[in-house]
Amino acid sequence: MESRFKLLLLEASLETVPVAIAHHPSVVKTAARRGKKPLEILLDKSLHYHAMKKLPNAEKRGRPDIVHIALLEALESPLNKKGELLVCMYTIEKHAVYIDPSTRIPRSYNRFVGLMEQLFKEGRIPPGSDKPLIYLKTIKLGELIKEIGARGLILLSEKCDYKPVSFIAEKAIREELAVGVGAFPHGDFDEETTRYADYCYSIYPEPLATHIVVSRVLVAAEKLLGVFEL
Repeated sequence: MESRFKLLLLEASLETVPVAIAHHPSVVKTAARRGKKPLEILLDKSLHYHAMKKLPNAEKRGRPDIVHIALLEALESPLNKKGELLVCMYTIEKHAVYIDPSTRIPRSYNRFVGLMEQLFKEGRIPPGSDKPLIYLKTIKLGELIKEIGARGLILLSEKCDYKPVSFIAEKAIREELAVGVGAFPHGDFDEETTRYADYCYSIYPEPLATHIVVSRVLVAAEKLLGVFEL
């Protein structure tokens, strides 16, 4: 059965340490403690704050915890358990991450970090599998939207016109549109992301945490599809 609701976590704040700061003491220390090379560990603002000051778009980067909570919210939802949800990521470094709906994301943040580091190193989880649970490739956002079978994209941003979340979920399902939620801590969507949006709506006049937006949208879709009654 094809999933009737498609969720994209956009500009996801998930990446390995960039070359530009690989020799910073805070990065070297973290890598040594983990028994890994600096370029093999995830960028984490709580650990690499001073090193990240040199990076462009620093305010949007180094928050894998945002992705972790959002994925737990989505993959453990009744909508996903009923086979009605497809969730993918598009990272701030323009990597598409495809996630099989049966994937069990570790609840432990440290285990999640290790899993994502393995993904960036190997390109897929499990490594070498012909049918991976998670895999990564570098493509344009427009290609990702097409590959998941969506006819377009609804972007959610507090800067756009308000629409009830029920309206957004119904439109997404009826018109076979993916719903895109920002998975970064601060700042705006970049120009390339907004260029691919067919519609842009707000569900609340102020910024909300990614997992809160995800939960509201999924509950609306569950009600419309008869998965979970309120």
